[in-house]
Amino acid sequence: MSTLPSRWEGIEDRVPDSLDDLRGPAEGTVALPLHLAWSGLREFDLANPRLRMSLYRTVITSGGWADAVAYLNAATLAADWPTLRRGLGPHYRRAWENKHMLLGEHG
Repeated sequence: MSTLPSRWEGIEDRVPDSLDDLRGPAEGTVALPLHLAWSGLREFDLANPRLRMSLYRTVITSGGWADAVAYLNAATLAADWPTLRRGLGPHYRRAWENKHMLLGEHG
């Protein structure tokens, strides 16, 4: 009998190597595709901190490398990280902070 892979398997591969790769929008409204936002809210107003945090958590925990590049903004992520990291599980937090020392400085 085979076992299912851990949901955290390969999580590090989903984190872009450089924050400079994150070229998502810094303002406006972002509509996530169904593969990310399949249940509930799909549009996120980036001016609203709660909605922005929800978008970032969704992309970090459910998205892949290409999703992070497309929907996350480096400056916004860095500015929001001290708050955002508290809403992420330890596996996601470590994967992002291990790859991006700047984020780990808030820990």
